[in-house]
Amino acid sequence: MTTTEFDAAEYLDSPVMIATYLQAAFEENDAALFRAALNDVARAKGMTAMAEESKITRQALCFI
Repeated sequence: MTTTEFDAAEYLDSPVMIATYLQAAFEENDAALFRAALNDVARAKGMTAMAEESKITRQALCFI
């Protein structure tokens, strides 16, 4: 049996799905988990698009 690595970014394809995912991560009260969730969203949307929407430079997003 072979397995493949799960990548949440593949399923974050709508604003509702993204908001739900981030809310669930935030509710865990774990900064590292929330940061990982933000990374997943950035990969799903693309760093440039996320930077433009959040009004944060692309470089600054790398430090979040």
